[in-house]
Amino acid sequence: MTSSTASGHSLGRALISGLLPLFVGLAVLGAPPPAGAQARALPDFTDLAEQVGPSVVNIRTLERTRGARGMPEIDEGMEEFFRRFGIPLPGRPDPRRDSPHGNGEPQQRGVGSGFVLSSDGLVMTNAHVVDGADDVIVTLTDKREFKARIIGADKRTDVAVVKIDTTGLAAVRIGDVSRLKVGEWVVAIGSPFGLDNTVTAGIVSAKQRDTGDFLPLIQTDVAINPGNSGGPLINMRGEVVGINSQIYSRSGGYMGISFAIPIDEAMRVADQLRTSGRVIRGRIGVQIDQVTKEVAESIGLGKPMGALVRVVEADGPAGKAGIEAGDIITKVDGRAIERAGELPRIISSIKPGSRSTLQVFRRGAYRDIQVTVGEFEPERPRRVAEGGAKEQGTAASALGLTVSDLSEDKKHELKLRAGVQIDAVEGAAARAGLRDGDVILSIDNTEVTSARQFGTLVAKLDKSRPVSVLVRRGEWVNYFVIRPNR
Repeated sequence: MTSSTASGHSLGRALISGLLPLFVGLAVLGAPPPAGAQARALPDFTDLAEQVGPSVVNIRTLERTRGARGMPEIDEGMEEFFRRFGIPLPGRPDPRRDSPHGNGEPQQRGVGSGFVLSSDGLVMTNAHVVDGADDVIVTLTDKREFKARIIGADKRTDVAVVKIDTTGLAAVRIGDVSRLKVGEWVVAIGSPFGLDNTVTAGIVSAKQRDTGDFLPLIQTDVAINPGNSGGPLINMRGEVVGINSQIYSRSGGYMGISFAIPIDEAMRVADQLRTSGRVIRGRIGVQIDQVTKEVAESIGLGKPMGALVRVVEADGPAGKAGIEAGDIITKVDGRAIERAGELPRIISSIKPGSRSTLQVFRRGAYRDIQVTVGEFEPERPRRVAEGGAKEQGTAASALGLTVSDLSEDKKHELKLRAGVQIDAVEGAAARAGLRDGDVILSIDNTEVTSARQFGTLVAKLDKSRPVSVLVRRGEWVNYFVIRPNR
């Protein structure tokens, strides 16, 4: 009995001894990780703030008072916030620095940010930060203030370079935008609402976001507010990858979407501003629009791509080379144009005076046209042609259109060699958006030369499928898709 009991105790101890490591292992697996391990899993921006912070500056712009002007309305809660922290109200005189009375006295105009490009005082910011300013004041993180000289500003890209007279500054490191990935952590440093060296963080939401501006932008969810403009967007290696420039907002404040100018594009602009004070761009003298899926299918292009030429300057490079309104530019020097916005960016990078080959899609076929690129200049006002005398001999069509021949005077006025004018519109054509007075240039990729020929072309159409019509309206040209069977 005693021996048996001892054996049982011995067996129990052995069993417990063998299972103990298993229990301990299970307990360890189920236990939460140490606090240190959790902390290591989260991004740490302290080194970035210490490294790049001294290179970020506050930019304050002043203007001389020129008589009374209306003050911008500010939400009461926001006004109380500014007062509580002693921050000057946007668009209002700063009692700490400026005299609020008297003509010719400096008044604070706005607050922005910038960052040091070189140790000898070159600073990059947004063009809209310094636009219209009489004085630009740059404040460093050590509170030293300098009156800056504007080296150059480019409104199309919203990039500006200013210079302050000092040396020994900590310059930023420029990053490689091509290595930037969607989902990557990024940091912004700037002066939102005048609060110097404010650090905010987020991720890259999209690259090459086409917002209708001259450059495609980097989209992030980094908190950007008024005053952040011109500050750097920084990757986790401490390199500048963009200039914080815009926000999407219905309230005027941050709503979760912000945009930055890619630093590679900004540096190309800055280099030209530093050397010549302005940016030299190529141009070909056309106004363009997107190619919709419906139009692409109706004219045989296959997929929506390229840039639809809506207006051609008669004496511009494209007009002289033979580009016509209604052409779709699909390639420049072999480089495909996927979206219309890519065309001006590519052309602008070509040196004026250079010859480029443009591939265009015209009336169902591709052709190459040599164009000598001109130099970009501000757009000149264009006269919109008014309606002229009509020629009789109209042709009624199954599309709901009545058209007439253009007089020679009208052709000369509109700089057209052919086309017919719409005298009346109804049915399918009206539903498609055509109007009296529009000029039809082509139908289903066939040039329209007369009212009689237009009637013949319409008679041969397959009324069961959509019909594409190229139309001139005023100075603009666009495709309309008519659906006869609807």
